[in-house]
Amino acid sequence: MFCIKSLKCLKNHRLLNFRRRIELGVVVGLGQQVPSSCCSTAANGGPRWVHKRQKSSSTVSDDNYDACIVGGGIVGLATAQELITRHPNIKLAVLEKENELALHQTGHNSGVIHAGIYYAPGSLKAKLCVEGVKLTYQYCDKHNIGYEKVGKLIVALNDSEVPRLDELYERGLINNVEGLEIVGPDGIKEREPYCTGVKAIFSPNTGIIDYGEMARMFGKHFKTLGGDIHTEFNVTNFRILTESESSTNTGLTYPILVEGKHGKKVKCRYVITCGGLLSDRLALLSGCQPNPRIVPFRGDYLLLKPEKRHLVRGNIYPVPDPRFPFLGVHFTPRMDGNLWLGPNAVLAFKREGYKLTDFNVSDTFDALSYSGLRRLALKHLTFGMKEMYRGFVISAQVKRLQQYIPDLKPEDVTRGPSGVRAMALGPDGSLVDDFVFDIGSGDLGKRILHVRNAPSPAATSSLSIAKMVADKVEDSFSL
Repeated sequence: MFCIKSLKCLKNHRLLNFRRRIELGVVVGLGQQVPSSCCSTAANGGPRWVHKRQKSSSTVSDDNYDACIVGGGIVGLATAQELITRHPNIKLAVLEKENELALHQTGHNSGVIHAGIYYAPGSLKAKLCVEGVKLTYQYCDKHNIGYEKVGKLIVALNDSEVPRLDELYERGLINNVEGLEIVGPDGIKEREPYCTGVKAIFSPNTGIIDYGEMARMFGKHFKTLGGDIHTEFNVTNFRILTESESSTNTGLTYPILVEGKHGKKVKCRYVITCGGLLSDRLALLSGCQPNPRIVPFRGDYLLLKPEKRHLVRGNIYPVPDPRFPFLGVHFTPRMDGNLWLGPNAVLAFKREGYKLTDFNVSDTFDALSYSGLRRLALKHLTFGMKEMYRGFVISAQVKRLQQYIPDLKPEDVTRGPSGVRAMALGPDGSLVDDFVFDIGSGDLGKRILHVRNAPSPAATSSLSIAKMVADKVEDSFSL
């Protein structure tokens, strides 16, 4: 047993050893200062600081990065994965405001892998979707992510819709969508026995997936390659550090300070924002123009009861009506065995509000005070009122769905989940239906690339979008 004297001797011995370690220049902590014989020296001749998590050719502290990606949705995570794959020696981080990844648009969408039929030939959306669907299936096979190629029928209900259906078919062929086929009433019944229509496009390459799972795999792969993911980092400000604020010998190598709530902060050389529903607000933080503005539209789905799931086998979609800004109701099987019906499309009174009654004063005022929304609403007033009515009255929504599946009854469905779409609007009320990138001016703005609009089908196209964003980053910044 130790006596008191022995304990005092042990304490004095440890204190002496600690003093000797200080004299040798070795301090154990977040960083380890080592003798110059063990490491190269900094420019001023002093020793460098060596960190356990060193991933860059430069030796930097844990909160310093070559680039930060703001937004842990599927586009942000795909971009992070693409950048670290191309540049394995730089230090990257994803900053996500929630406590886990892919909680918003990624985690609330229909889960359809689109084939690329709807989009104008030669457009960026068409190119990225057709490329993206191939990359998605390849990635899922490589990483054992489940999906099903359940196919899709785009159904013309009557002869008046046939010319638009034929135009869609031609678009799909020009876009090099694989396996498209025109079918008549018998072909519709062969694939969907309970569906009615006069003519349809069948797309065998359309599938379903859990995009949340796919996005989380992007994040896992990104971390495996050396990236960092900071959750619960709600970005509130970007600013340029002054020379007087630089307290280390790294000087102004990392001139951007990214600040978040609760005192969180990191420093970096460049920033890429993929903020989805908050993309316009992130752009404003670095001095960019306010337009296009994001206006949130909520889509409410119905769930088909389990005993009625035999009514639908795969995706059943309408022929889009060009007079309206939304696609219309459709039938969507899910990876978990559920079947979603809908959605409607109504203004969301909260940017990230997924319930019928969710409301935020600031978000509502922001939307209603915007001239772009007011002009859009006036143009489609009757359509908007009907959509709101169908959101509250299930039987009214079912009546629209019965045009495709006549055997469907109101008692066959229950209220289901909702999603919120980030719709980019110009001040004249026009929909911004293409990709929008923004880089500001000045010392701060020129170091931040904003992905302000990544329109549907962004989830299907996420891997091809990531390649495009990475190209843009390489053109704009010196990584």
